[in-house]
Amino acid sequence: MLLALAPAAAQQRVQCEAPQRAAIAEDSLLAAFGEGDPDVIEFQAGEVDATFGQNPTASLSGGVLLRRGDRLAGADSANFDPLTRALRLMGGVRYEGPNSAVSSQSAEFGYDTGRIRFEGAEFQVGERNARGKAGVLEISEDGRLQLADVGYTTCPPESEDWIIQADDIELDTQTGVGTAKGVRLRFKGVPILYSPYLSFPLSDARKSGILTPEIGSTGRSGNELSVPYYWNIADNYDATFTPRLLTERGLQMGTEFRYLMEGSSGNAQFEYLPNDSAVASNRHTFGFEHETLFSNGWRNEIDFREVSDSQYFEDLGGSLSISSITHLNRSLAFDYYGDRWSLLARFQDYQTIDEAIAPSDEPYRRLPQIRANGFWPDSFMGLDYRFDNELVYFDRDVGVTGWRLNSAPQIELPIEKPGWFVIPAVTLDHTRYSLDNTAPGVDKDPSRTLPIASLDLGLHFERLMNSSGDRIQTIEPRVLYVHVPYREQADLPVFDTIVPDLNLVQLYRKNRFLGVDRITDSDQLSIGITSRILETSSGRELVSATIGQALYLSEQGVNIPGRPTSANDTSDYIAEIRFLLYDNLNFDVGHQWSSGDSGTTQSEARLQYRPQTNKILNLAYRFRRDSLEQGDLSWSWPLSQSWNFVGRYNFSFRDQKPLEQFYGLEFESCCWGLRLVSRRFISTRDGTRDSSIGLQLVLKGMTSVGTAADRMLERGILGYSRDLN
Repeated sequence: MLLALAPAAAQQRVQCEAPQRAAIAEDSLLAAFGEGDPDVIEFQAGEVDATFGQNPTASLSGGVLLRRGDRLAGADSANFDPLTRALRLMGGVRYEGPNSAVSSQSAEFGYDTGRIRFEGAEFQVGERNARGKAGVLEISEDGRLQLADVGYTTCPPESEDWIIQADDIELDTQTGVGTAKGVRLRFKGVPILYSPYLSFPLSDARKSGILTPEIGSTGRSGNELSVPYYWNIADNYDATFTPRLLTERGLQMGTEFRYLMEGSSGNAQFEYLPNDSAVASNRHTFGFEHETLFSNGWRNEIDFREVSDSQYFEDLGGSLSISSITHLNRSLAFDYYGDRWSLLARFQDYQTIDEAIAPSDEPYRRLPQIRANGFWPDSFMGLDYRFDNELVYFDRDVGVTGWRLNSAPQIELPIEKPGWFVIPAVTLDHTRYSLDNTAPGVDKDPSRTLPIASLDLGLHFERLMNSSGDRIQTIEPRVLYVHVPYREQADLPVFDTIVPDLNLVQLYRKNRFLGVDRITDSDQLSIGITSRILETSSGRELVSATIGQALYLSEQGVNIPGRPTSANDTSDYIAEIRFLLYDNLNFDVGHQWSSGDSGTTQSEARLQYRPQTNKILNLAYRFRRDSLEQGDLSWSWPLSQSWNFVGRYNFSFRDQKPLEQFYGLEFESCCWGLRLVSRRFISTRDGTRDSSIGLQLVLKGMTSVGTAADRMLERGILGYSRDLN
């Protein structure tokens, strides 16, 4: 029988029979009861026996089901007291609500207060399959669970490898937050943590509190302990404060503040180490990033970084990539991108932190830099018109300073048809300077005007590779001819122009210099050909191969001071090959070599074998003539269902020594994981080596203890992502 009890329920004796139903399933009850009224108690029982009078009573047996709103309860039998408006559930008691479930042998439900109290209860709560036992458990009308004499874990019922024991715990399923008093954390029966108070998440929602401490050890700073505190200030603001104890240096404080507003976002980081005992000085670093998108199409970006001394990242950074930083950017920019125009205004400076860089080699400050670029496609007579302009003031403490104005209007006529394209173009490049601090007799207002003519041609052929038509092969030759007359440019300063590495992008640029302080005289023919093999059903590229070279039809006379002028008739060959050999095997090769006797200029190759998501093997090789030659092997490979072997070995053939090597083991069970990683690496620019050992214990759905070894593995092993949480 299905009854609904409201405050005005009729008083009469009722006896009926209905199918017994002691166990409940939420989907079937929702179908039986509909959406339900939260102010009405609905129940279903196999048999109801109620007596009303001076001492009214009611008993329910044969399986009892109750529903109030979206909460459900069931038991073998129940006694109802209309005076106290409470229902006593007995035998096989089961409760289900939003994100929670409880079972016990007895419970009391007050339908005026909406509170239900269990004794000797077992529970499941939250989105992480958390479960536990409690001597007393109360569930309030708003979904909060209050427990006494509690054990809590996310391990499955057959395992309690880790467990939190507490005197009192409150679990708020609406906010996804749990709080506990008198907490003992046990792992494998061994107590590893005690706290008089602890707060932890029941879901992925953000909350304030102490984050997982990190424990580690390095040769340069000794043992270290970090205890971060996270402050969830608001939905769009938060901050993290991280005190970091270094036994060989002192106590460092780190702070990160993040914000997200309508149209704006950013973050600020600050680290401060007072009186570093290793160097007897105060040390700090500061960084700030900000971006604002305005409704009128403008954008503002701020990027500012500062460090107290040149050795900061080497001593406290923890990796070769960080310790090799030579300059820190500081810039304020406003830009706009419209249908026809793009505008940029920027102020930019750098902090040079490599003491080996001479003041005359430090980068210039741009105070300011202004760009205005326009593009009008398919305009008068079918031509495309471009207009690129830049005005910059270059400033530095040493050397020539001053203004540079560059304007480069361009006209091109793109003709594109199926299978081919032809793009003739003409550019008039004009550059003018207004200089200070020049040598006596040097022109303070030099200028240069150059016409640039080019013709870009390309073809596209394709054919089916087999009768089934599941693969297509393409052949795509391309030729770019560029003509630039010679102009003497020795009297022009070099503010920001360099000779970039030759690659397939640079091969088809019209100026071999990057920057406008020098424009090479050129009578050049760039020739390349690309072939691809495509899968017709998906469009996936299975193989791609490109080779190209530039032919110099006349001698080049323009160069950057200090660099010899090349007398070669051709550039190096450039080749790139990419293979998707199988779904789990990728192979990439990039190679540059000379047609003369000098041989290979630079080369890169990478092979990745990934038969499964958690099985990765990377093999890489890099070579740059007179600079570096390195091999790199990294892997993440399961040894069994629970054990995983990870590692990286980065070796310099030029120096005949390893640059970085680490080896580690990961263990993962149903509810906890363990990482142990031993690492040795070069930590400074002068080749000083450091070593560390990291141990990380992950309690799934709860926390991790030790060093954040997973972040190092993600940086060192391409494709690694093993979430033990």
